[in-house]
Amino acid sequence: MSGNTSGSFAPLRRPVFAALWAATVLGNTGSFMRDVASAWLVTDLSPSPAAVAAIQAAATLPVFLLAIPAGVLSDILDRRRFLVAIQIMLALVSLSLLLLSRGGLLSIELLVALTFAGGIGAALVGPTWQAIVPELVPKPELRNAVALNSLGFNIARAIGPALGGLLLASFGPATTYGADVASYALVIAALLWWKRAPAGDDGLSESFGGAFRAGLRYARASRELHVALLRAAVFFVFASGVWALLPLVARQLLGGGAGFYGLLLGAVGAGAIGGAMLLPGLRDRYSSDALVLGASLIAAGVMAALSMAPPKPVAVALLLLLGAAWIAALTTLNGVAQAILPNWVRGRGLAIYLMVFNGAMTVGSLGWGAIGSGIGVPATLLLAAAGLAVIALVFHRVKLPSGESDLAASNHWPEPLIAETVAHDRGPVLILIEYRVRKSDRTAFLRALHQLSPVRLRDGAYAWGVTEDAGDAERYVEWFMVESWAEHLRQHRRVSHAGADLQTEVVRFHVGEAPPKVDHFLSIPQRHAHG
Repeated sequence: MSGNTSGSFAPLRRPVFAALWAATVLGNTGSFMRDVASAWLVTDLSPSPAAVAAIQAAATLPVFLLAIPAGVLSDILDRRRFLVAIQIMLALVSLSLLLLSRGGLLSIELLVALTFAGGIGAALVGPTWQAIVPELVPKPELRNAVALNSLGFNIARAIGPALGGLLLASFGPATTYGADVASYALVIAALLWWKRAPAGDDGLSESFGGAFRAGLRYARASRELHVALLRAAVFFVFASGVWALLPLVARQLLGGGAGFYGLLLGAVGAGAIGGAMLLPGLRDRYSSDALVLGASLIAAGVMAALSMAPPKPVAVALLLLLGAAWIAALTTLNGVAQAILPNWVRGRGLAIYLMVFNGAMTVGSLGWGAIGSGIGVPATLLLAAAGLAVIALVFHRVKLPSGESDLAASNHWPEPLIAETVAHDRGPVLILIEYRVRKSDRTAFLRALHQLSPVRLRDGAYAWGVTEDAGDAERYVEWFMVESWAEHLRQHRRVSHAGADLQTEVVRFHVGEAPPKVDHFLSIPQRHAHG
């Protein structure tokens, strides 16, 4: 047991990781304090459920809109400088909230606008924080480092809301916003202290547009990612009901003040920490699908119980339970998404996941806020609870991918044969692979080849097909097209061991004396067509 614990905390022995981890915990704590102040202030400015839900939507909508561009930027910019710039922006947002609240000038419109600006910062910074972890620890410690980041976030979730509620009740919103500004200063100092090695350039660095298109191509071709995104979307749309209405639950249903609201959010964080510590044992006993189903039913039960205006101690206990269920679903769905993404597109794939997560939270928040304005908070909570329970049972049949494929780069493709140097921006490129297959193997060969199709499309091709020779019943040509020569060279680096195994299965049917013949054809620009 002690060895395992030591291994779990081993990344904290790395000074840079430890410093940035501590700074992140402090920064997230400040963000939760700011969010508590904003969520409570809006209830002072307007009792409308729609207005309260608009704050939640303003925080999550930017992540939905900007997640993919943020993932691309995290891959093509200097990540340390990018993070510093965004932290400065977020500090200025909180400073504006401080000054406006101190002067009594905050309105619903300004609060929503500044919350939206803070959401933009969160959208830009999220994928980059995840992307720098492999730079801070050796590969054997990577899983523990990711787990520590999750633990740190939930520590902040437990401390931040409670501390924010305490500061808000004791000193007012300006002091709470001021504490958030100070937390950003600490994060910026830690980032400036980190001396990040500059990334090398081998001539195949991606441009923003190319990286954006490559990420979308991967997402479009990955059926496993589609399943993970669908399961996440349906869960968060319904589970968002409790977050959209929680300030009104605390104030109207439970009769609490700002301090009690912070206590409820702190209970969610504490429950999440407890849930995170129980999850390893639960994963050994239950599948990902069972964990998401159980978490969904628990969250639905909590929402239904809150709608009945329970005593305050019972409400706190319910929020502890909600925190455990929330972290179980969140970690399980995020873990599935990470497991099915290869390293080269991990940032962009996770950005798409964040876009779906925050899009679902935004749509859910606005929808439940509007419904709450019409039928009241208790009835809305019951409706959201019933919907979550039903949707969890229905989509339990859509099984999450196992994520057990070996997605490490195989580097087994030989360098393409070229007569002379090809410019990286030359394209599009047509690749032809010729096979000879016995008539008796035709059906099995084509079945195996079509399993290879999504691999080609995920790794860089924008079109794929297979043809057979009308004059030779045993001759087949697989073809795919890539937008440029540089993208095809990147495709060589992206093929995973799992993809190599599928390719081996296809080549098994080839009966020619030599390996399948591979040809590369480059498009001739029209201005040169008449040479």
